[in-house]
Amino acid sequence: MQGTGARPLLVAGIGTVAFVAALALAWHAADTLLLIFAGILFGVFLDGLARALRRVVPLGHGASLAAISLVLAGLVLGGVAFGGATLVREADTVSRTLRNQAVSVRDWLKEKGVDTRAFRFGDEGKGGASESGAGGNLPSPGALLSDAGSVLGQATAIAVQVFGAVGNVFVILALGLFAAADPRAYRDGLLHFVPPQRRARAGAIMDELGETLRHWLFGQLVIMAAIFVCVWLGLTLLGLDGALVLGLQAGLFCFVPTIGALVAGLVIVLAGLAQGWTGALGGLAVYLVVQALESYVLTPFIQKRALDIPPATIFAGQILLGVLFGLWGLALALPLMAVAKVLLDRLYVEDGLGERMPARRS
Repeated sequence: MQGTGARPLLVAGIGTVAFVAALALAWHAADTLLLIFAGILFGVFLDGLARALRRVVPLGHGASLAAISLVLAGLVLGGVAFGGATLVREADTVSRTLRNQAVSVRDWLKEKGVDTRAFRFGDEGKGGASESGAGGNLPSPGALLSDAGSVLGQATAIAVQVFGAVGNVFVILALGLFAAADPRAYRDGLLHFVPPQRRARAGAIMDELGETLRHWLFGQLVIMAAIFVCVWLGLTLLGLDGALVLGLQAGLFCFVPTIGALVAGLVIVLAGLAQGWTGALGGLAVYLVVQALESYVLTPFIQKRALDIPPATIFAGQILLGVLFGLWGLALALPLMAVAKVLLDRLYVEDGLGERMPARRS
């Protein structure tokens, strides 16, 4: 009797310890887990394209995935070959313009009595170097070695960052390709860890998660492309330098709603300041019109069935995930919240509380 009564307590204790250990592991490996989630998103993207192709052309899953992968690779290489030089040239122009305008804004704030010591753009110290040169004093061998060590240190740091970024991209591409190659194998493998009587329900929830991510991802890509084209054309009509790069960054930042829009708008205004207040106000007007189109037309129409979450909840979730997990958490906040909403609706509200949620439209 005592052994029988102690068994549930032992199981509950083991379950609690396992749950806490899983949380600790997730916390310490958050960056890796978010990188894996990004790879899964890319796999969902490839699988969705392969499904769409199979509706048009009678191909198998492997052949359709190979065709989609070749087309995407060709588009990327073609874009780099034909538009890479233009992008590099405009990016350099926009970068120098932004730096100059940021320094001007900092100096203006300094004249108004605002403490701007935290805003450093790499222009400090030039005067000291020029003055040293004007005096005709040759640097000592120790100074030369110190400068060489500084340059090597900076080069090493840049190389590490570049290799890290390339490695992350490789991991995302590899995970996406592997996941899209045979998604059912991974789905069925996860279902083996679910009790047999719950596998049908778990399989339905997993299918709904995949459908939700597909709807959100393709809808977000459509919105990003629309914002890129509209901002590019609007700024081109205004005659702003670097319109292509400014439109591209606006479309990319749209992947992170609210916060990304604010950053993209600030970049456009700073770039427009190079042509005076008229250019800044014109760029701001273009971006406000595009954002109104995105907020009140595109997003409600395209994303309604994929992410039906109030804007304040989305903004709060972005801030929370950004503070906890940095840039990865901020960039992947929306798909993570979409996954969390499906799990809460199906596992907690329906299975836990017994309330029936409305079915999602496919």
